[in-house]
Amino acid sequence: MPHITVQHFPKELDAGRRAALVAAVTEAVTAAFEVEEGAVSIALEPVAPDDWQDQVYAPRIVGRADLLVKSPAY
Repeated sequence: MPHITVQHFPKELDAGRRAALVAAVTEAVTAAFEVEEGAVSIALEPVAPDDWQDQVYAPRIVGRADLLVKSPAY
């Protein structure tokens, strides 16, 4: 605990960019939840643009709006 899943359009991240993302998310989560780094897990889940509306936007953003702490600008 906690586990973070980042759903995103497919994009290859080089090792440096991936490491920076993991470090930044881990730092924010460990600080917010006051847990050790080893307690955090992170998954990157690419979703094709054609599938975004049905797989992410409708069910996870619109359908769970009560859980959002930041909404998309569009």
